Amino acid sequence: MDRTRLAGRDYIETIDWSDDEIEEALAVSVELKAKFKAGEPHRLLPDKTLFMLFLDKSTRTRNAFEAGMTQLGGHAHYLDADKTQVAHGESPKDMGIILSRYGHGIAIRHDLIPYECNAYLREVARHAEMPLINLQDDVDHPTQTLADLLTLREQCGDDLRGLRVAVSWAFAPSYAKPLSVPQGLLTLLPRFGMDVVLAHPPGWDLMPEVRARAEKAAANGGGSIASTTDMDEAFSGADVVYPKSWGRLDAFSDQSAAAAADHRDWICDARRMSMAAKDALYMHCLPADRGNEVTDEVIDGRQSVVYDQAENRLHTGKALMALTMGGFPEHGTN
Repeated sequence: MDRTRLAGRDYIETIDWSDDEIEEALAVSVELKAKFKAGEPHRLLPDKTLFMLFLDKSTRTRNAFEAGMTQLGGHAHYLDADKTQVAHGESPKDMGIILSRYGHGIAIRHDLIPYECNAYLREVARHAEMPLINLQDDVDHPTQTLADLLTLREQCGDDLRGLRVAVSWAFAPSYAKPLSVPQGLLTLLPRFGMDVVLAHPPGWDLMPEVRARAEKAAANGGGSIASTTDMDEAFSGADVVYPKSWGRLDAFSDQSAAAAADHRDWICDARRMSMAAKDALYMHCLPADRGNEVTDEVIDGRQSVVYDQAENRLHTGKALMALTMGGFPEHGTN
């Protein structure tokens, strides 16, 4: 594939990219990971600037992209939305146009207002003259799920068809978390032949239009999506379990967290792991709410690959930046 074809492309939802384009991003991730491990310089974006605007907190995403941009030879500006004119209502149009004249790429996290965030990112992208990377919105977390897919291939091989993945809600008392990770997993994994079982208590449904898009993508990719309101049923025979909390779409924020208290038994513990396949993988995007979403025994156990997932955020993030920000101008086909 001609890698220059992806220069200037936005990466807002994985479904916006074809299977071949996702494969190319994974291939570049593998190459850059090998170079990083070998200590080989890979300054594909010298003197280029990425503006990173955060309207929510971040650990892995911010550090993966900041470190990644440095390793690619460029610079990442961290923009706290509260310290910018975005906090005073600056329009996405004005910001997109102006930042385009200062640098070469923009990345945004805006994920805590259902039915607002994805539209905001797309409005910025519509006016920006540089590529936009979604660092998590209300619909998708496409940098996380790309890293998850890479991790699954590393652990289970390139052919993931028929792999049973349990994506389950889990209890967390801290705050109402976005729906974007489970939605992103449903949208991406079945495209590569995996069978995803979604589990959640009644009332914690995903966005219906996102679920519909995921169903269509699953049918085209040979995978499947099933649903249950029983966490045990989802775990039964699963090759991969991915339990995490998310908020109620119809009562987001504090109301959602209060309602979740009725489902404290939705926890990933040794008993539930014993219901999955013998060597089932435990996955989580982190930070995990230890003692609520998962026990220490599981997340620190031999079946956990959470740190591999977190590490792969660096390599997939670098691949996305290099591909969209013109890091391969001299390359033809591979």
